[in-house]
Parts: sequence; C-alpha cells; structure tokens
Amino acid sequence: MDISDYFWNASLEELKRGYIQESDSYICLLCGENIEKGIIYPHEGILYEAKRYMRIHIESTHQSVFKYLIGLDKKLTGLTDHQNHLLHLFYQGKSDKEVQGEMGIGSTSTIRHHRFALKEKERQAKTFLAIMELLKEKDQCAPAFIPPHKTAKMVDDRYAVTEKEQQETIKKFLPEGLSGCLKKFPPKEKQRLIVLREITKRFESNVIYTEKEMNQLLNEIYDDYVIIRRYLIEYGFLDRKSDGSQYWLKK
Repeated sequence: MDISDYFWNASLEELKRGYIQESDSYICLLCGENIEKGIIYPHEGILYEAKRYMRIHIESTHQSVFKYLIGLDKKLTGLTDHQNHLLHLFYQGKSDKEVQGEMGIGSTSTIRHHRFALKEKERQAKTFLAIMELLKEKDQCAPAFIPPHKTAKMVDDRYAVTEKEQQETIKKFLPEGLSGCLKKFPPKEKQRLIVLREITKRFESNVIYTEKEMNQLLNEIYDDYVIIRRYLIEYGFLDRKSDGSQYWLKK
C-alpha cells in the first residue's frame, strides 16, 4: 500500500495526528516516513521512543498537520483561496479585528460571517460523511475506485479509476510488471495516469536523483524516457529543481 492509500484510508483521528500505527511501526501519513517501534531515536541530543519521535518528525519536517493539509490542492480540500487564507489566520489565533485588518476586507462582522460560513461547511461535511458511510452498507453495486495521489495537480474525470481498470491497464501496458518494460505509452489520459502511478513504485521516496540517474531509470522502462519524465511531473508524481538537475518523488 502506498502513502496515498494510507492517507485516504485513514480515520479522521489518524489524519488529525498525521500518522497511523501498524503492528511494528508508526507511518507518517504526510510523507510515508516509517518509525519502527522498540527503537530509541536521537533528536537534538535527546532520546525519544518511537511514538514521540514520530510527533517530532511531523513538527520538524512538516511544521504541523494543519499546515500540510491546508496546503493540499483545492480540489482535495474543497477550499477556495479566500477560505484557505482565512483558515491560516484563524489557526494563528488572530482575532476577527486582526484578520480584518490583515486582509483589508469589510469589517469585523464580515469576518464573523466568514467564520459562520466555515462552520456551516463543517456541518455539511459531517452530514455528507454520515450519508456516505450509510450508503456503503447498502450500495452493493458501487465500483471500487482508486483514490487519487495526494500530490495530484488537478483532479478530474481522469482520476475516476476503478480497481478493475487499473489491473487491466497494468496487464496491457506493463505485462511483466514493475521489473519489465512499458510496451507503449498509453494513448488515453486515464491509462497514462495508471501507468505513471505504477512506474513511481520504482523510485525510493527519500532519494534525490540527478538528471542522469532519473533518465537511466526511466530509460530502463521506456525508450522515450523524456515523455515519461514530463508526464510524471505534469501529473504531480515528481518534482524537480528549476534547472532540472535534481528530481524526487513528491510527498
């Protein structure tokens, strides 16, 4: 299971704390960092047990779960840029007057109205979640969809991928699996998304690759490695330095 699967399958409480607990480790839902239980971890001259060290990892690497979540694409959060800015300021503990002054909009009553609108959005979200949970118990015909990766730049119809479609596409274009080559680059956007997601499994999450290393890895998969590299970036799987000298998996 990759980090996006862990993320989307996590409970609300697990998302809030930013990690899940497995039998022998803690896994960061934000980047996939695995902290093994039973090991003492050093940090700035102090030793910590695994669970506490996972919280330190989140603070030092991501600042906070709130900051990470609110930084996700608006297609994943459902927030407008305006709402995102407001929530940032509210999280900082600013008063309505301070928020109004910083944003330069309306009056303090305007900010209170925005707070009310956000609470209304929260109530609607809770109701919708309950409806969907109840639906799961009755809807036996619903296909099993593959959740989008967290770093997706634009979530649209291309991401409506079922488990069956994923298996069929991988079998068609990567018949030998991850160890084999790509037969051809898929013509359809949805198929490309599936294949690209599979290709990313060849990369290590905490490794920074030089351009030469990245090209070599991709060339082992497909002759036209440039097009694979371009689409991996376009779909939000890879990130790189502006000069193209280094590449890494987005988290």
